[in-house]
Amino acid sequence: MPYNHREIEPKWQKRWEKNHAGEVTEEKRKREDARYHLVMFPYPSGAGLHVGHVESYTGVDIMTRKARMEGKHVLFPIGFDAFGLPAENYAIKSGTHPAETTKAAIENFTRQMKSVGLSFDWSRTLSTADPAYYKWTQWIFLKLYEAGLAYKAKAPVNWCESCHTVLANEQVVDGRCDRCHNPVVQKELEQWFFRITKYAEELLAGLEHLDWPERLKAMQRNWIGRSEGVEIDFLLVAGNRQPAAVRVFTTRPDTIFGATYLVLAPEHPLVGELTTSAREEEVEAYKKSAAKKTALERAELSREKTGVFTGSYAINPATGENIPIWIADYVLASYGVGAIMAVPAHDERDRAFAEIYNLPIKNIVPEENNFGTKKTTYRLRDWLVSRQRFWGAPIPIVYDPEGQPHPVKEKHLPLLLPTDVDFRPTGESPIARSEEYAKRAEKLYGKGWRFEVDTMDTFVDSSWYFLRYVDPTNEKKFADAKSLDYWCPVDLYVGGVEHAVLHLLYARFFCYALKDLGIISFDEPFLKLRNQGMILGPDGAKMSKSRGNVINPDEVVAAFGADTLRMYEMFMGPFEEAKPWDTNGVLGVRRFLDRVWRVSEEVGDVGKAGKVEKVGEVEREIHKTIKKVSEDTDAMRFNTAIAQMMICANAMQDGVRRESFEMFVKILAPYAPHLAEEIWEKLGHSVSIFDGVWPSYDPALAQDVTVEFAVQVNGKLRATISLSKDTSQADVETQARRQVGGHLADRKVARVVFVPGRLINFVVLSTKED
Repeated sequence: MPYNHREIEPKWQKRWEKNHAGEVTEEKRKREDARYHLVMFPYPSGAGLHVGHVESYTGVDIMTRKARMEGKHVLFPIGFDAFGLPAENYAIKSGTHPAETTKAAIENFTRQMKSVGLSFDWSRTLSTADPAYYKWTQWIFLKLYEAGLAYKAKAPVNWCESCHTVLANEQVVDGRCDRCHNPVVQKELEQWFFRITKYAEELLAGLEHLDWPERLKAMQRNWIGRSEGVEIDFLLVAGNRQPAAVRVFTTRPDTIFGATYLVLAPEHPLVGELTTSAREEEVEAYKKSAAKKTALERAELSREKTGVFTGSYAINPATGENIPIWIADYVLASYGVGAIMAVPAHDERDRAFAEIYNLPIKNIVPEENNFGTKKTTYRLRDWLVSRQRFWGAPIPIVYDPEGQPHPVKEKHLPLLLPTDVDFRPTGESPIARSEEYAKRAEKLYGKGWRFEVDTMDTFVDSSWYFLRYVDPTNEKKFADAKSLDYWCPVDLYVGGVEHAVLHLLYARFFCYALKDLGIISFDEPFLKLRNQGMILGPDGAKMSKSRGNVINPDEVVAAFGADTLRMYEMFMGPFEEAKPWDTNGVLGVRRFLDRVWRVSEEVGDVGKAGKVEKVGEVEREIHKTIKKVSEDTDAMRFNTAIAQMMICANAMQDGVRRESFEMFVKILAPYAPHLAEEIWEKLGHSVSIFDGVWPSYDPALAQDVTVEFAVQVNGKLRATISLSKDTSQADVETQARRQVGGHLADRKVARVVFVPGRLINFVVLSTKED
């Protein structure tokens, strides 16, 4: 009988749920073996789980299942990042409350995750939209407020006209909202901020000790943007409306002799005082124009430079010359002190500006001087957390009749969202129109008192969720200190690189701040982090409904089984790289699982087909496989681990001893848990295969002579792979295709040239690249 995934997989999923598989509790005797594995929790959209979720979740599930078989005590929880604009926007269109759509989406996600056989600790599941959760989000806000790390200030902010809300700098990509992709403009508003800049130096230094991809660490370093330079005061040429001096920041004080003009950001507080009456109209028009551009747009090196002369002059302290003062949007108020000395002979941006406006370019020999005060500055700005939308955690601040802010009393937490809201965004939070919310404030605090109506950025919710998992039902504390110390920090965290300067930076800030406040005992949340690569559509493009190239994991599970889906996604290519979906690859993995199933039905029949003499070779292959799968799984090289298991399965078709086959099934189990459990039970075992021990190998038997196979496409070297010198052409070709799939996508392979032990060359129809 063939492997019937439609019967076998639901059978084991029900049994795992009944036996509370995956659930863990703190046990003193297991403290040394405690590990914390985590995936970035999903937003529960109506579209449901996608294959990208399955990729990262399966990778960590494999690591977790193996670790448990090695005797580790592993916490592997899951939850839902449930607040956010998509649910609110749907509510506006449909009239359905976000709580209802979110609840339905969470139920669907949960069903899908269980259908893939993920071994989460379901007893710890949380939702950030649950008042029992956001009570503690608000509590943390209050702790930051008490410490001076949360404050309200008027400042230029990013405004998305489509979403009708402000955005943090990190949520603006190429001048557009990272959610709706519409243009972002600048507004000056009074908003709530978190003082993340206080930890700029610690956040930089902490990166050095983390096991994170270097690319990701570089992104955080660049975003924090540490610069060392000096501040220099330029005295102003006398005038009725002028201050005494303008202070500038420069990283090159040695070039001051070449400074031929000053440039202020349009938002600089001295612009009004420096602008002469003849220039007022032109300066005001320019300021309005600059307000429509984001900081990232303005800082773009290749963008044409624009500016306006204020009408005022300053004195270069090195040369005594009068130099004009301009405003230009390539200078940012958030960088340094919002003003620079322009040295066009030694700065590309200054030169471009000077050439446009015919300003002097003075070539000099840089020299040391004593003008200025040494200072370190950062690109990082404080985190803007106010949002003018409904579906988020209310900011726990109440204003007295004079408009002064006060923290909401802890006994009044959670400060619940009102229910009499129509969700329509108008530029202010829909909560501002709630009569119930207004009455509640006066009932609790007195006549004339009112609650803050903005909600918090949803990244606030996700900046601490990993802490709540360790003690998710605690009603008295956000998490017990002993539980935090038992599990935290996270040992392995997996998710998308797109959160490098969003969630990952914010979560690090939260931990540094909470440690300073004596609430937790560690400063870094995630010791080891890995990014999964994007799964592309069969056409090699990013999956999207508009392209019609989206793969639904439910359909793959129904047709081929959860184990096939899990193993195929791990086999597509290196875990961290992008790779296109290939239905033929899915079929190949399913054939492998069927092959293992057939072997299980004949296990012990070592004399099958009269090839008793091959038993020794099979034993060696199994020990080689245990070694490689063990090493490759630990290194998250899932694709090469699976390739080796495929080689071993081929060898076992000629017969294998029961003891050896059981060792193979154990190493297969984290990858294909349903199939492995069923085979294990068929072999007469009454307990779960995951209650067993990860097998060890005999080093003598595991030795292999490996060679480097060159992988070529049309004669050009594209990759190398290390395999046994006796590996068959079929097995070499399977692995080679995974390594160079991008070069073969949408191209016909005319023939394959194979030189045993040396190379494989795919001859494809030529393209312009070739």
